[in-house]
Amino acid sequence: MEQNRKRTKKKRRRRGTNPVVHILKAIGTLVLSIFLILVITLSIFGTVLTIYVLNFADTTTTVSLERITESNITRFLRDNPDYDEETDSEEDKYILYRYMKNEQRHYLWADLDQIPQYVQDAFVYTEDERFYGHDGVDFKSTFAAFVNVFLPSGRTRGGSTITQQTIKNLTGDDATSGVQGVERKIREVFRAINVEKTYTKDDILQSYLNVIPQGTSQYEIIGIQAAANFYFGKDVSDLDLAEAACLAGMNNAPAANNPIDNLENNNIRRKYCLGKMLQNGAISEEEYQQAMTEKLNLAGNFDYSSETVYAEENKEQGITDWFLDAAIEEAIERIAEDSGVSFAEAEAELNDGGYTVYTTVDYDMQQQVQEEMLDPDNFTTYEMDPEDDTLWSDFICMDYNGNVKAVIGSRSEKTESRNLYMVTHGTRSPGSCIKPIASYAPALDKDMFTWSTLTKDEPIEIEVEGGEIQKWPVNYSEDGSSENWSYKDLFTWQMIMRSLNTMPAQLIDKMGYEYSYKFLQDKLDITTLDPENDMAYSPVTVGGLWNGLTLEELVGAYMIFGNGGRKYDVSYISKIEDSAGNVIYEKNEGYKQAVSDSTAYIMNRMMQYVINDKEGTGRYAKLDKCDLVGKTGTSSDWYDLNFVGCTPDYVSGIWIGYENPETIPTNDYENIGQIWKNIFGDIAEHEEHKTFDDTFPMPDTVQKLNYCTRTGLLAGPGCSSQQTGYYKSDNLPEYCYGGH
Repeated sequence: MEQNRKRTKKKRRRRGTNPVVHILKAIGTLVLSIFLILVITLSIFGTVLTIYVLNFADTTTTVSLERITESNITRFLRDNPDYDEETDSEEDKYILYRYMKNEQRHYLWADLDQIPQYVQDAFVYTEDERFYGHDGVDFKSTFAAFVNVFLPSGRTRGGSTITQQTIKNLTGDDATSGVQGVERKIREVFRAINVEKTYTKDDILQSYLNVIPQGTSQYEIIGIQAAANFYFGKDVSDLDLAEAACLAGMNNAPAANNPIDNLENNNIRRKYCLGKMLQNGAISEEEYQQAMTEKLNLAGNFDYSSETVYAEENKEQGITDWFLDAAIEEAIERIAEDSGVSFAEAEAELNDGGYTVYTTVDYDMQQQVQEEMLDPDNFTTYEMDPEDDTLWSDFICMDYNGNVKAVIGSRSEKTESRNLYMVTHGTRSPGSCIKPIASYAPALDKDMFTWSTLTKDEPIEIEVEGGEIQKWPVNYSEDGSSENWSYKDLFTWQMIMRSLNTMPAQLIDKMGYEYSYKFLQDKLDITTLDPENDMAYSPVTVGGLWNGLTLEELVGAYMIFGNGGRKYDVSYISKIEDSAGNVIYEKNEGYKQAVSDSTAYIMNRMMQYVINDKEGTGRYAKLDKCDLVGKTGTSSDWYDLNFVGCTPDYVSGIWIGYENPETIPTNDYENIGQIWKNIFGDIAEHEEHKTFDDTFPMPDTVQKLNYCTRTGLLAGPGCSSQQTGYYKSDNLPEYCYGGH
C-alpha cells in the first residue's frame, strides 16, 4: 500500500512539472492578449480616424469652379474722357491703361462647346475612363494611392479622377507624402464629392480642360486652348485626332512627355491615349491607325496674330508711370486682404490672375503734371541745367472723395518700373501745414475760438529736459530767421494767414496734445505717428514729428476743408474684379465726419487769407480765375518746404527737399507757393468749378456777420470799424456796443 502511494505521488509529480503544458498555456495567453490589444487598438484607431475624417467633412469647403480665370492677363483700366453715355456702348467707358502677365505663363479660356468631342474623349479615356460613372472619387485607385504613401512602390500613383485633378489644380493643394499627403487626399475626396453634387459633368470637364498644366521646360502653359496655340499654332476647335492624343497623352507628366522636349516619349503616350479611345469605342480602328501614323506639325511658339490671343496686349508698354506704381501696390494690398495671403503671394496673383483693376487716374492731368515737374524753370529763379535734379520734389492731386487723380514721385525722368517714392512712402516734416489739421480745426470744432477771437501773440511756458521752464515756441519770418513775439492781439484769421506759432501752441496747451494726436490718428487717418515721441507739444504744434508725414496723408487730411468736414479713404483704385467678374474690392463711399460742416466752412474761409492777403504766406500761389485756399509749411532749418492747396474740385500738394536733409537756398528756388502754381496752376484755372460756393456752399449752421475790428465782438451800432467774418450759429460772440 505504501508502495502504491509512492507510485501515485510520483505520477502526480511528473504530471505537474510538464514544461510543454506551461509553454502552450503561456503562448495562448500571449496570443489572446495581443489579439485583444490589437482589437482594442484598432477600435480606438478606427474611432479616432472616423472622427478625424468627419471633422474634415465638416470643415472642407466646396471648391468654386466659377473662380477659374478666363485669361491670366490682368488689366488696369482708366476712364475714357471721350465716352458719351448716350451714343457709346458700356465697353467704351474704359480704356486699357496697362496690362500685366507672366511672360513665361500662358493661359487662354475655351468653353466646352468650342472643344471637339474627340478632344474631350481623348482626355477622359486617358485620365479617367469611368468619369461619367463615378461620383467624383474612384475609391479603388484612391485606396492604392493611400497605400503608396506609406509603402512607396517606386512609381507615382495619383489615384485621382478628373474631378480631383481639377480641384488640385484650382486650389494648389498638392502635398504627396507623409501626413500632409494623407490630409490632402482626404480633403480632396470630400471636395470632389461636394463638387459633383454642385456641378454637372460638363461643368467639371470644362474646368478641367482649362486648368490642366500642358507646359514645357521653358514655358508654363495652362489649359487646352493655350496648348493648342503653342504646340500647333491653332485654335482648340481646329485640332485633329492625332493632335488631341498628343496633348492628352502628355498630361500625366507634361515636362517629360511634351512633343517639343521629348517627341519619343510623346509618341508612346499618344499610342496609349489612342488605344484607350479605341478600347472604349470612342474611335474606329481606321481612325486609330490614321492618327498613329500622322506626322505632327509642331509650332513650338505662340501665334500672337491668332484671335485667341489679345494682340493689342502684347505690345511693348515701357516702364510704369508714377500713378501705376501706386495703383499696382494698392491692388496687391487689396488682393492680399481679400485672399488672406502675404504681399508676395498677392503680387504673384495679380501678375497672373486675370484681374480687372479700375483706376481713378485723370490721365491727361497725370501727363501734364509730369511734364511740368520735369521742367527746371518751374523750380528755380535762374537758368538751371536740366540735368541738375539734386532738389527732390513730389506732387499729388485728389478729388474730395479721396480719389487720386495724379501723382508724381520725382523731378527727374522715370527710368524703372515699380520704384518706391516719397509721396506714399517717404516721411518728412510738414512744418506749419500741420497747424490747420492738428490745432485749428479740432479746436474750432470744440468752439474754443471764433473767426474774430483776439489772441495775444505770446508764447506758452513748457517744461524742458532738466526741469527748466522755457518760453515756447518762437515765430519765424519768411526768410527762416526767428523773430520775437509781438505781444499784440491778433484775430484768428490773422494768426493763420501769417502762420504764427503762438496761437497753435496756446490751443494745444488748452486742448491737450493727446487730443490732437488722437484727432490726427483717428479722424484723419495719419498712420506715421509715433506714440512715444509725437504725443508732445512740438510734433502737433509745429510739425516736429518723429517720423514726419507722407505727402499722400498730408494732402488727404486737407480734403475736409473742401467737402464739409468729411474724411474719405485715399485710393488709386475704385474697383477690382477677379477673372470671373466677381468684385473683390470696391472703394468705400462711406466717410468719417472729421469736423462739422460749419468748422470746415469757416476754416476754408480763413485759409483764403493765406492766399489772398498781401501778408499771406501762400500769396504766390494765388490764381486769377479760380478760388484757392491753402497753407505753406516749412520745417526747421528750411529742410522741407510744403504747400497744400484746395481748389473747388481738387486738393493737391507739393513737397521739395534734398534726399539727405539740408537747408534749401531760398535765393536759388522759387517760393513753394509759386512752385505749386507753376506745376498745377494751369490745370486749376481750367477746373469745371471756379468758386467754393459752387461745390461747398455755406451751410445753414454758419452766419456771415460783421465784427468790430477793435474788440472782435459782433459789430453793434457804435462800432465805426467793421469787417465781415463767418461764425457758427450756436457759438456767436457777444455784441459790441461801442465805448472803445
